[in-house]
Parts: sequence; structure tokens; C-alpha cells
Amino acid sequence: MNDFIIPYRRYVDFGGRSDRKEFWYYLLFYVIVTAILSVLDRTLFPNTLDGDGDFLQPLTSIFAIASFVPSIAVSIRRMHDTGRSGWWVLIWLIPIIGWIWALILCAQKGQPEPNAYGEPPEGSRAV
Repeated sequence: MNDFIIPYRRYVDFGGRSDRKEFWYYLLFYVIVTAILSVLDRTLFPNTLDGDGDFLQPLTSIFAIASFVPSIAVSIRRMHDTGRSGWWVLIWLIPIIGWIWALILCAQKGQPEPNAYGEPPEGSRAV
């Protein structure tokens, strides 16, 4: 059940492969922690507005900055697991259509056999 923490342990490891479980647990962890920190920001810093009248969210921002590299790394390893180059992660830069396409690519089964990016992740299932 440590799959949501593995991307933080492999902080700058852009090589190798990550199975679906690791990727989706990480994404779920990221969304939940961001939501909790957002609520804490509104509670702890209620009168902190920037020039546009939007609330500043220092806790959420710090977490997002700390999670930026692991997010890219786990996404690249997920593409490697499906047999694609890590450059496919750039598809996230295309608004809406790119996001949907990237989510579909991340949801696909990984290759059960070794590919150009390494052995299948330990414990991944070919079902």
C-alpha cells in the first residue's frame, strides 16, 4: 500500500517503469493532499489576498512545487511501462484533448514482457 509514496522515494528517477497501480495511487494521494491543504490554507490564512482578490495558498503551493518533479517522473515511467517514450508526457500541454488522451494512455495496461525501458515493475500483474 506504499504505492502512493514510491514516486517521492524515486524523486528524480526518470528511467524504468511504473505500473498503473503506482501511478493512480500517486495521483489519488496528490489530489487528496491538495484538497486538504487547500482547506487548511483557507482556514489558517483567511485574509491573505493577492492583488487580484484571489486567496493565496502557501501550503498548497509548497506541496505542488515539492511534487512537481515526482509527478513528471512517475508519468514518464508510466509511459515507459506502456512501451512509449517519456516524451509522450508532453501531451499534457495540449488543453482538454491532451489531458483526456494522456489519461487514456496512463490507464492502458503495461507490457507484461521486458521492453526497451526495462523489466516489468515488480508485483505488477498482466491482467
